[in-house]
Amino acid sequence: MNKKCIGIFDSGIGGLTVLEEIKRLLPNENYIYYADSKNNPYGEKSDEELKIICSNIVDYLINNECKIIVIACNTATTRCIKYLREKYKNIIFIGTEPAIKVACDKDAKNILVMATQATVESKRTEELIINNKNDKQNIYLVACEGLAHAIEIDDRDKINNIISNIYEKYKDYDIDGIVLGCTHYPLIKDEIVRYFKDVKLFDSSLGVAKELKRQLELNNLINDNGKGDVTLINSKEL
Repeated sequence: MNKKCIGIFDSGIGGLTVLEEIKRLLPNENYIYYADSKNNPYGEKSDEELKIICSNIVDYLINNECKIIVIACNTATTRCIKYLREKYKNIIFIGTEPAIKVACDKDAKNILVMATQATVESKRTEELIINNKNDKQNIYLVACEGLAHAIEIDDRDKINNIISNIYEKYKDYDIDGIVLGCTHYPLIKDEIVRYFKDVKLFDSSLGVAKELKRQLELNNLINDNGKGDVTLINSKEL
């Protein structure tokens, strides 16, 4: 393992979309990416289950000398980040939230927020809408049941069926912006735009990378001389 890494975890492969953006911004850092495929999907877990799961992952990353931890999962962030910050007071956590603010700032008028059931129902998602939506904007929350897991196991038929059903429901709503509120969803951008043509897609990857860099600089943790190594861990193999 690499000493003094940045730890990144997700319920599976979705967080790799966040890692990719982070590596672009911070090429000299060393990373441990923890894909918790064993417990995928997170959206179907209770809060108590998720707190235990996330705590075990954080313990693993701390034991492998991670200096800062990125929760590359909207569900885990919206439901567990406050708990983790209270439990691990000496660790800096960077969360991942649906890019609702970005979509609103870009003046999208009819915004579809695709996310897990847990993220859709979270208080944080409600706060993001209240704090950023103007009177001329409409935001539609869509709980994409089973989509993250279908992406995880590469079930193309199920992926297309879910997107097709969402499109049929919202095709007359003049959707001009879609927030990809799960880090798995950027992996199927092509499938989404095949149905929702001429829409802008918004995800949180760049925002997470920028906040990570800001926190590293703020806390004098930046690594300018590293090799940019990535260690991939999958919970199914532990």
